[in-house]
Amino acid sequence: MKNNVIMKMMRIMAVGLVMALLSIGTVRSQTGSGTMPQIVNKDGRHALLVDGQPFFMLGGQAHNSSGWPGMLPQVWSAVEAMHANTLEVPVYWEQIEAQPGKFDFSLVDTLLKQGREHKVHLVILWFATWKNGSNHYMPEWMKREAGKYPNITGRNGQPVDSPSPHTQAAMEADAKAFAALMGHLKKADPQHTVIMVQVENEPGSWGSVRDYSVDAQKLFEGPVPVELLKPEVLKALNKPADVKGTWQEVFGDNADEYFHAWSVARYIGYIAAAGKTVNPLPLYVNAALRNPLINTSASTYESGGATDNVIPIWKTAAPAIDLLAPDIYLSGSEQVMKVIELYDRPDNTLFVPETGSSAEYARYIYEVLARGGIGFSPFGIDDNGQGTGEAEIAARLAPVAQEYAMAGPMMRELAKWGFEGKIKSVVEREDHAVQTIDLELWQATVTFSAAGGRTAQANTKPIGKAMVVQLGENEFVLVGALCRFTFKPAGANAGKAWQYLKVEEGHYENGTFKLLRIRNGDETDWGGPRFGAVPVILHTTLVMR
Repeated sequence: MKNNVIMKMMRIMAVGLVMALLSIGTVRSQTGSGTMPQIVNKDGRHALLVDGQPFFMLGGQAHNSSGWPGMLPQVWSAVEAMHANTLEVPVYWEQIEAQPGKFDFSLVDTLLKQGREHKVHLVILWFATWKNGSNHYMPEWMKREAGKYPNITGRNGQPVDSPSPHTQAAMEADAKAFAALMGHLKKADPQHTVIMVQVENEPGSWGSVRDYSVDAQKLFEGPVPVELLKPEVLKALNKPADVKGTWQEVFGDNADEYFHAWSVARYIGYIAAAGKTVNPLPLYVNAALRNPLINTSASTYESGGATDNVIPIWKTAAPAIDLLAPDIYLSGSEQVMKVIELYDRPDNTLFVPETGSSAEYARYIYEVLARGGIGFSPFGIDDNGQGTGEAEIAARLAPVAQEYAMAGPMMRELAKWGFEGKIKSVVEREDHAVQTIDLELWQATVTFSAAGGRTAQANTKPIGKAMVVQLGENEFVLVGALCRFTFKPAGANAGKAWQYLKVEEGHYENGTFKLLRIRNGDETDWGGPRFGAVPVILHTTLVMR
């Protein structure tokens, strides 16, 4: 309890400090300052502070088995090709504790050394008890003792390839190893090359909604823990404030899934707390998703993980976890945008730690930025030993790479603007419909199409996107690709005559806008500024006549 109070006080002080700095414009780069990365929030918006100022992770995640030293050259090649500033890379329990109680952090030291050499931050992925619902990264000495470290039992007694969250011995062993890892990072990484740590990977179970072992069944038939019976938690789960009883009595048809979510979250929360006590880096858990638009049975997705319907349970069960993050592989803008909305909460920082690298997924970077998210990261950026070659990797990563190339030099500004709520965005939907952005005294209409002189051809795929940063009443930064902006006065200015005062095309360099040209004539007439396939930055000022 004392640690929780101290952590809350530190966060409140951090928010006050960063907002004071931002308000007077004195936040400066402090790379290598040793300032602890942390997540702060104000008015329901969030920021990841790295070196004392807002930071947006332009990330890339290595393949599952690419964290080994011999595989890293191709990983760094991919990081360079995509202009990433952050690498998400796994660290394996089986590798660092091959023998009980004997820890080998040589892999971690290699990652730290190479991350610094490449001037790239790291997010460590702790592959331990859970990896995609299984325990395949547990050390061999644990796998050989299945009785001591059991998997779950299915409803009909069948074995399920997923670890039981009711095994004290496994939980304590994992917590001990994770605390050792966090302690090593504290000692070996005072400059904070590592800015965040993922605890486990897509925890939960496939093939069984929960553990039906004898021990688990006793717990299930017992009373629901008092923490979940708090009125605010029950309200979030759509239950009456005075309900009590067993899991079945309180949660009815959802009892099995909610019990498993509680059990998994408590287990991981214990591990996270053990590590955070040693080294208070930001911690998160990633989630394999369910369809957010259809209320399907938990038997159809990974039950027990941090899916949108059990976020209140996870928040209650694992307070040492700073945020829950969606791994987005769903198709279609309606599903993806709904997921982003559900994980962007006043009590949860938006971060997309895994997604695809195609243009269909790359467009959502704009929405994450607009919502004040802290990062975006395609999965599987490296060759993974397939021998496809650097050219093929670069081509595959190109849709994200061009966004990162644009955003990288202005990353700090984007992170700050997102935290301040100055960014609005739209992404092209499957129906290619025109969309509007409300800018108080102006309305921006965005039409999605390939740029082409006075006429434009509709996009063949829904991959257009647009972002507006409002710097003042009439001053905007426009960013987009495969779209066109058209402005008209709104609010108190509705119906008045106006024109572009200046439309400057350029790029950012060390946080400063550098002019390439002033657009005019065909480049702004005939419906407004147009954006081709490569993202372009326009500093735009409008004026009433």
